[in-house]
Amino acid sequence: MSRKIVYKDEPIGDVRVVKDFLPSPEELVFREDSIKVTISLSKKSVDFFKTEADRHHTQYQRMIRNLLDAYVDTQKPVRRTARKQAA
Repeated sequence: MSRKIVYKDEPIGDVRVVKDFLPSPEELVFREDSIKVTISLSKKSVDFFKTEADRHHTQYQRMIRNLLDAYVDTQKPVRRTARKQAA
């Protein structure tokens, strides 16, 4: 790209105003509440996520968290019933 762009004073044709559809900065920095947990995972699972995270230039823990969140989002709420106590 060593050629310099030369702009000319020419008509630009039909112009149409597009409604702003981008999220506000406040929406982009939203963070969900989180809770720190300690969990033991298999070495092969952690290795998989680390490899994929490197390929996609992200954090492996974020990938695991997003996977769990996606799973939760697909589940229907389960109605829990109180256990009957044995007499």
